[in-house]
Amino acid sequence: MSGALEIAAIGMRTQQRALDAIANNVSNMNTPAFKGSELRFSELISAAATQTADARSSRIDPISGVELLLSPLIDAQGKLQSTGDPLDIAIDGTGFMELMGPAGQTMLWRGGKLKILEDGTLATAAGFPLKANISVPEDAATLRIDRSGKVMVTLGDAPDEVELGIINLVKISDPTLIERLAGGVYSVQDETIVTEGGAGEDGLGQLVQASLEQSNVDLNREMVNLIVTQRAYSASAQMLKAADELYSIANNLRS
Repeated sequence: MSGALEIAAIGMRTQQRALDAIANNVSNMNTPAFKGSELRFSELISAAATQTADARSSRIDPISGVELLLSPLIDAQGKLQSTGDPLDIAIDGTGFMELMGPAGQTMLWRGGKLKILEDGTLATAAGFPLKANISVPEDAATLRIDRSGKVMVTLGDAPDEVELGIINLVKISDPTLIERLAGGVYSVQDETIVTEGGAGEDGLGQLVQASLEQSNVDLNREMVNLIVTQRAYSASAQMLKAADELYSIANNLRS
């Protein structure tokens, strides 16, 4: 394929991926605790271009490419909305709650709706138990989670609260080393450093019961990104069209 056609195709493919990322952000505007992705473009240098061989004796391919990096805006706080439901939980600030995955692996969660499993274990709505391993008695009348993460219940008609455990928060070394899964849950890669701490300590946020964190997607920013992406895609398409017309003229030349 000729250089101009290939460069135009690379541009169109990259902008298509950018459009997909913007569409994913916008479609999850109303998803609780959803963290949008920021688009970052970087140049890919071809291996041939890094060689020190004499260009007159060795062909150097000038075509490299563009890489689109999707960086999740983990630290961008979404607005907290009060729901009045004691099984709703949110984090005001940075950090994650730790969950136990189906195979025992550590998973991260920014909060959402809790539920009590049949054995009394406190878990997410998707059924992932909190790593804090908190079990709620059957006769629990009320459930309260304070900002420091302490889980308290009243039993039957007893007026005094009983502490069941504490939900600590964790922070990660690099937001790019976690993978977003369905339901606002994140998986952790092996090289990710996860540091545990108490809520409200060491720069970690605090827990807010009966509230949900809203998506941090900014619609105005996404619309601007959409316009820029559309224009970049259109420019690449015009380049492709112009190159195709030029090569058609060249092919039809007669000596």
